[in-house]
Amino acid sequence: MTNYPQRLSAFVEAMNAWPADFVIELGDFVNGWVVLGANLGDPYRIPQILEEAEAIYARFDGPRYHVIGNHDVYNLSKEEYLERVNITSTYYSFNAGAYHFVVLDVQYDEEGNDLAYTYTGVRGFLPQVELDWLCEDLSSTDDPTIVCVHQMLDTEPTQAGWTLIGNNKEVQGVLAESGVVIAVFQGHDHANRYSLIDGIHYITFEALVDEGAPPSWAKVTLDQVSRTIEIEGEGDQAYWHLEY
Repeated sequence: MTNYPQRLSAFVEAMNAWPADFVIELGDFVNGWVVLGANLGDPYRIPQILEEAEAIYARFDGPRYHVIGNHDVYNLSKEEYLERVNITSTYYSFNAGAYHFVVLDVQYDEEGNDLAYTYTGVRGFLPQVELDWLCEDLSSTDDPTIVCVHQMLDTEPTQAGWTLIGNNKEVQGVLAESGVVIAVFQGHDHANRYSLIDGIHYITFEALVDEGAPPSWAKVTLDQVSRTIEIEGEGDQAYWHLEY
């Protein structure tokens, strides 16, 4: 979207002022070939736009994290994406305070091949190698864990015509069986959504850059003593107070 510098800058300034311990974006950091202002199908501007967005994001005074989305691989390979956002893997985990965070990459086809230069790819998949990694990672911690993913793990065919992650039920089962996952933070849909599955909160966040809507983001406060997740929304983002 053409107004991304102003909106992303406003977000970064708000997070620095809070101050946030870290920030995370839930995917579609670059819009790909349908970016406004470029000829349809002409991808030459996409790497530069991604680099410019990352430079704004880097103004945050602390750790910053990325979740890869389907639009991120419209005109880029994963290697090209990784190079421009300065990370080494599209799926990984990290600790922050008393909490564990897992970032998933579902930009694969059902044979486990990377999605790249997909233009209009929507449906993703969690391949076996990443599923095995996820099981091992979750088994290595006793900390309350939040999983971050782009396409929604809780979407059913009645909602979208197909599951947005081909093996979403299998992934849901792994999260539930781990006994440590308290929430899943999701993007993709551009609108607030919430569901509770097997005691795990699934929250889909409002998009930052939608035209005609205010800039939207969330301050998330985790409290291990009260066992709560407080989501304080800006713009169209809803407020949630959740217990785990």
